[in-house]
Amino acid sequence: MDTALLAWFRRNGADLPWRRTRDPYAILVSEVMLQQTQVARVVPRYERWLERWPDVQALAAAAAGEVIVEWQGLGYNRRGLNLHRSAHVVAEHGWPDDLTELPGIGAYTAAAVRAFAFGEAVLPRDTNVLRIEERTGHRFDPRCGQALMDLGRTVCVARVPRCDRCPLAARCPSRGRTYEPLRKQSPFEGSFRQRRAATLRLVAKQPRELAALDVDAVRALERDGLVATADGVVRLPS
Repeated sequence: MDTALLAWFRRNGADLPWRRTRDPYAILVSEVMLQQTQVARVVPRYERWLERWPDVQALAAAAAGEVIVEWQGLGYNRRGLNLHRSAHVVAEHGWPDDLTELPGIGAYTAAAVRAFAFGEAVLPRDTNVLRIEERTGHRFDPRCGQALMDLGRTVCVARVPRCDRCPLAARCPSRGRTYEPLRKQSPFEGSFRQRRAATLRLVAKQPRELAALDVDAVRALERDGLVATADGVVRLPS
């Protein structure tokens, strides 16, 4: 299966900017941005981010508030803040042997940086990779990481796989199956997540009086380090 998959990837693999570098900082930026965000949305934001902060030292020198503003629109703003915190650690101490020691970096993201930046023989298993391995019953070689991600994103998709286009179909025991939708996340509209996002957007534009804001949302943002309150005024962290 590995051979067929890699041959397919050579013909069909996506040309993505983070695949043209082995810089661990650039790879980390891409992986954090890609968490729960579609590739098409990430590409221009990734390129803009690296134009502004081209290396880990540049990001570490930025104010947290600048990072939060730049992250707006990508969702889950703690990701941007954790990326900033990670830059501080790396700028001061270098890349740790265990990348999960960096703020907000889990096992998958650590494996992706190890594989795609440092060239280690590890297979980063995201949702796409795990889905394909479960359906095929096959454990893939670490060389197949990016190929599996593209296959899971475009062909072996969650509900109705496009088996007629799949290079693994001939040997796949799940060929032709469809799947029930996974449990959907609760609606954003009217949720507390929406209230948090709206409050952060207001504060990102300019400091605001606490009394004029959604106090519960402010307190939640404070707990995540996304805003700071002093003398009744809410602002982005410095």
